Amino acid sequence: MDFAAARKVMVDSQVRVNDVTDRDLQAALLAVPRERFLPAERAFAAYAEIEPEIAGGRRLMLARDLSKLLMALEPRAGETALALAGPYAAAVLAQMGLAVTAQEADPAVLEIVGPALAEAGVSGVEAPLAKPVGEGYDLIVSEAAVPARPEAWLAALKVGGRLAVVERAGPAGKAVLYVKGQSGVSRRELFDAGPPVLAELAPEPAFAL
Repeated sequence: MDFAAARKVMVDSQVRVNDVTDRDLQAALLAVPRERFLPAERAFAAYAEIEPEIAGGRRLMLARDLSKLLMALEPRAGETALALAGPYAAAVLAQMGLAVTAQEADPAVLEIVGPALAEAGVSGVEAPLAKPVGEGYDLIVSEAAVPARPEAWLAALKVGGRLAVVERAGPAGKAVLYVKGQSGVSRRELFDAGPPVLAELAPEPAFAL
């Protein structure tokens, strides 16, 4: 399979047509080998308009949705970023000149994506996703959904920092952008999206007697 050709088709048919106009972001998406973030037997699915599975139920976000999330963050070279359950996003941001840490909780996921992260210059860390490693980030992003406002993630931002994530409490979710100010955090809804909710952040089921 010609992955370079498939990558260009993905950018042309899933990214540019969805009002993702950032040229640096488009160039990064054309450069990063998305297929390297999947097991070899599923690499063929990397550029289809689906959410292919990495391992253990974890999936890559749709290229359309991820590109819109990243554009909303307005990433700038030299900034620091944390990708929580977002290995492909981490590599794209690194390609754009950011210093990126990719945090994963599942060693099976990290085993698959680790080599590609290392090649991209991304620092990979294994730790629970509910507790971000480090603090003072300019950007935080996730390719998975969260069930509610992620307070611990927001606390890891510096003042002026931005967090882009999908909040999903039911069948449908909403991509949102948070910006941390001196006196609080602003929230702006971006678009509808429905990636799987991170299992370890999902609320415990309630049972009625």
